[in-house]
Amino acid sequence: MLHIGVLTISDKGSRGEREDRSGQAIQEVVATLPAQVARYTIVPDEKDEIYRMLVAWADAGDLDIILTTGGTGLSPRDVTPEATLSAIEKQVPGIAEAMRRESLLKTPFAMLSRAVAGVRGRTLIVNMPGSPAAVRECLEVIVPVLPHAVATLRGEVGDHGRAG
Repeated sequence: MLHIGVLTISDKGSRGEREDRSGQAIQEVVATLPAQVARYTIVPDEKDEIYRMLVAWADAGDLDIILTTGGTGLSPRDVTPEATLSAIEKQVPGIAEAMRRESLLKTPFAMLSRAVAGVRGRTLIVNMPGSPAAVRECLEVIVPVLPHAVATLRGEVGDHGRAG
């Protein structure tokens, strides 16, 4: 069972002015997996606040994965990648690359995503866009590798030799 935190980054959502449809999309996908959403909250597009939440959640040790949604674009308020890069200890660039590659098949605007992924302690942190459709597309790409990533972080996976 994977324990997942869902962190929505949205100024309007944090003030109750907008429904969190992208966070809901993450929760709907997670409900189809052997996983549970153990934490969920909405924070404004403030780098320090995002950073503090990522660090607190990861350092608590009860989450395998933190999935963020929102704040990955080019607007002046989009600071999720910067906050994430400050919080993680090592990057996992293949995850963000795979999400962008798949999203590019649907829209050229995917190349504007600045989403990052990385690890803090034993917690994988993945940024996703703020659109419910984009969240579903991204999760479709990464869900197959999440159990292996978590098992590796837990120290349950040893030799990565290939057969053949």
